[in-house]
Amino acid sequence: MTKTARFDVTRKAALLAAATPLALMLGAAPAFAQTTAQTPAQLEIKDQQTDPTTTQGASDQDKASDIVVTGSLFRRTDTETPSPVTVLTSDTLAKAGITTASDAIRSISADSAGSIGTGFQSGFSAGGSAVSLRGLGVSSTLVLIDGLRSANFPLNDDGHNAYVDLNSIPFSLVDRIEVLKDGASSTYGADAIGGVVNVILKKHFTGIDGLVEGGVAERGDASHQRAQLTLGYGDYDRQGFNVYLNGEYQRDGRVSNHSRGFPYNTQDLTPIGGLDNNASDQSLTVNVPTAYVTRVRQTDLNNPLAGQVGAPLTTRYDALGLANCARDTFAVTTGSAQGTGCKYDLVDLYRQIQPLQERYSLQGRVSVRIADNVEGYITGSYSRSDVSINGTPSAIRNTQPFGGAPSVASNNPGIVLPVYICAAGTNCATAANRQLNPNNPYAAAFANDPTNGAARIYYLFGDIPGGSDRKNEVYRATAGLNGNFGDGRYNWRVEGVYARDEIQLTQRGLINIAGLAQAINTGAYNFVNPSQNSAAVRNAISPNKVTPSFSTQAALDASLSARLADLPGGPLQLAIGGQVRRETLENNNQNAALDTYGLSTASAFGSHTVSAAYFEADAPILDQVELNVSGRYDHYSEGFSHFSPKVGVKFTPIKELAIRGTYAEGFRAPTFAESGPRSQYAGFVSTTPPCNFILQHGGTGTAASCSANGNPYNLNYNLGRGLAGNPNLQPEISRSFTGGVIFQPVRWLSLTVDYYNVRKKNLIVTGPDFGKAVAAYYNSANLAAAQTAVAGVGQGYSVNTTDAVDPLFPNALPRVLIINVPYVNANYALTSGIDFSATATVPLGDGIKFTSRIEATHVIKYNLVTSAGVQHYAGTMGPYDLSSGNGTPSWRGNWQNTLDFGDYSLSATAFYVSRIKAVSEDQGLPLDCANGNLYTRSSPQNEAFCYVSPFINVDLNGTVKVNDKFTFFLNVKNVFDAKAPVAPAAYSSAPNFLTTWHYAGLIGRQYRAGASFRF
Repeated sequence: MTKTARFDVTRKAALLAAATPLALMLGAAPAFAQTTAQTPAQLEIKDQQTDPTTTQGASDQDKASDIVVTGSLFRRTDTETPSPVTVLTSDTLAKAGITTASDAIRSISADSAGSIGTGFQSGFSAGGSAVSLRGLGVSSTLVLIDGLRSANFPLNDDGHNAYVDLNSIPFSLVDRIEVLKDGASSTYGADAIGGVVNVILKKHFTGIDGLVEGGVAERGDASHQRAQLTLGYGDYDRQGFNVYLNGEYQRDGRVSNHSRGFPYNTQDLTPIGGLDNNASDQSLTVNVPTAYVTRVRQTDLNNPLAGQVGAPLTTRYDALGLANCARDTFAVTTGSAQGTGCKYDLVDLYRQIQPLQERYSLQGRVSVRIADNVEGYITGSYSRSDVSINGTPSAIRNTQPFGGAPSVASNNPGIVLPVYICAAGTNCATAANRQLNPNNPYAAAFANDPTNGAARIYYLFGDIPGGSDRKNEVYRATAGLNGNFGDGRYNWRVEGVYARDEIQLTQRGLINIAGLAQAINTGAYNFVNPSQNSAAVRNAISPNKVTPSFSTQAALDASLSARLADLPGGPLQLAIGGQVRRETLENNNQNAALDTYGLSTASAFGSHTVSAAYFEADAPILDQVELNVSGRYDHYSEGFSHFSPKVGVKFTPIKELAIRGTYAEGFRAPTFAESGPRSQYAGFVSTTPPCNFILQHGGTGTAASCSANGNPYNLNYNLGRGLAGNPNLQPEISRSFTGGVIFQPVRWLSLTVDYYNVRKKNLIVTGPDFGKAVAAYYNSANLAAAQTAVAGVGQGYSVNTTDAVDPLFPNALPRVLIINVPYVNANYALTSGIDFSATATVPLGDGIKFTSRIEATHVIKYNLVTSAGVQHYAGTMGPYDLSSGNGTPSWRGNWQNTLDFGDYSLSATAFYVSRIKAVSEDQGLPLDCANGNLYTRSSPQNEAFCYVSPFINVDLNGTVKVNDKFTFFLNVKNVFDAKAPVAPAAYSSAPNFLTTWHYAGLIGRQYRAGASFRF
């Protein structure tokens, strides 16, 4: 570890230590992460369930002595089931400064590899947000709202993983969020392998409740505005009805990479001893807003895509409009690409850390007591999330669209500017109105030989802004009846839900293939001075691409529970139920016509009906022993079925101690993207070519350690996998067990420790031998041999697309851009770890209370077992292919110290993520830094960058209660302005930082203030 890295760790540890005395001096709010660790021996229910002051807005909540706990069909008086559950109340979230369901849920320490934040803007699901409990992926975590499913986000993570977008969940009506950190397929069916998140909304509300809040980052950006209003009428207890209407709005402004400076705004880390992966300030064979051209042949004068294969006819490269370069220039005087260019750093110029996001929602509920023992409700909600992402403009040299013909590729053999242009754009060399091409500096010299005077061009359309706008709208309605009979011994419920998630994706700045060809042949586009181009010309080359997609979810669920007998420890209960649900997905191909460069062709279609029957039995055999057994049978219209059992036991030898454990089996059904015969996608991961390839392309060094030597062809690039849906896939199958203790030695202190172990087999994987295929390709002598070698890896493997030849080394093996791989059921994953929590609530005097709570998860093991061996992910950047590729931290945790005194409270909440080793075995690399560093697999001198340092940030929040109607609050996020650790192995779209774990360190210190009112 370098001196700098050691200093960062020491400084951050000091900051964490400082948070505690600071909180002790300033006071604090109720706990950020409340676990159900308070009642090991069925003691009284704590105030988070029954005290009305724990719900922001103090709604007319049900104050019955029994509650519903996620993962169980029974109402009970004890929050402590055999399964570990973490509870976040609306009050604790508000006082931690959390304002979205996404931030609340993803703050749970059990959220691990594959978690998706809105800051990850370059994936298939850019703009969405999801939780990945136990690191098993977003499609193995079930998200519920009031115990019912919702529609999935229409755009799948990594092209195939389905999930509920957390951004679509309205936040201001959240009463609490329960996170079941245990398998629950026996209750809820598919996808509940890693655990369940249940967002529980307020049931009743009377009066007027509102909030306004505003804020900004210390650097003047990341503006934040939030407002909410709830109107409610009807005293449910006295009048038998209640109706309320709620609306909320939130807006969070952009943050650019440029505004945060080094090292978050560049891929050149030479100032701190790293590599220079920015070729835009030193090479003439890259795409930048200044066009570089060199003379080549054109085999078809009507087709700009018909430039010659191989090296150009000259070593001279010319910069068009170099006089317009408003920055430093550089000169290349040796090699096969010589000339003068304009220096750029595209990350600094165009990329952003935080997109612009706006959220709106409107929701209402009507609750009615139909009879003394029958209740009913109807809810309706609409939410909209708009995410606007600005990105790097499109390059003129890309690959052909996935599935498109090589003849439409703009870089193979190479797009060119012709000698002649004309009004029609065809047969210009002989047209009566032909004229020499003003964009081609060789036109005049080769007026009589147009075949040998074409200009191969490298260019980035800097005058056409790139990015996307994503409008996601979710419509959701639920209705239900519940009641009891037989003097309350029998309880029944019937509930229905319908949800529809619609997304409209507008892509900006992508290049239409035909429009570009026409603009080149007519000379309509000015490459010399792009600022002179008209809006009409730009729109013809780059029209907005608007693609609608949607998903739906409709379900009817009914259950009956009964107290059958009285056992020594309490009532013997049995519940039975059934469910029918219908799910559909239409994720349309954005590039169905294959007419646009750089536009995804990912698509997924499908529909199915699921029918299920389930049961649960709870038997308090003795005062000290509770046994819970449940099971569920699910049948899918595709033809497969699955039975999921679960057994839980809680043993309470003394009232201060409880021992609990569970065993469960579960499953994940194939998503429509994975199994639909019409589904397809190509996914890309940052890759550095191996040394043997780099040496063939002018690199220096040895097969064990090499340097790119200034050739951009040798630098990190995006390597893709092409896939199509496989209808023969079977569900993934899991087994899991937990075991733990709940210890409450004194009334004011409680602790929990729980061990978990999850094995998921029959995994649906995308080409498990992809690493072998890549190695087979790059170990080949030429392209033909490489194609044969990849096909020899196994059925479904083949070379889909290769890059254009290296213009500096045209006879060397070209880079591979996409390798076709199959979806298959293979391998198994095993993850294990320990969850810790502790809560101390100490009364210090009249009206003064100090609370300290800590929650942490340690990942002991996260292994993928394949036919080729075991891949170890815990504490590394693996699995790098999953979601944002941010890895699996060994430790995550949060710690809050609070002090309430009278009408005042202040809180300090610290968040911790341990260091991460920048290696990943799913990339075919070893776990040692010298040979497996994702930043550079071949430069041992960069071992210093093989570890991403630990990260700690602390948030402060203070509230002042003016009177019963008004409260003011101030929140300082990242109060110590902790910087995100340098992570050079991160995806190039998020250079040198990890969006999943270190986002607060990118935004920096933020100030927010607001007021709430209630009448």
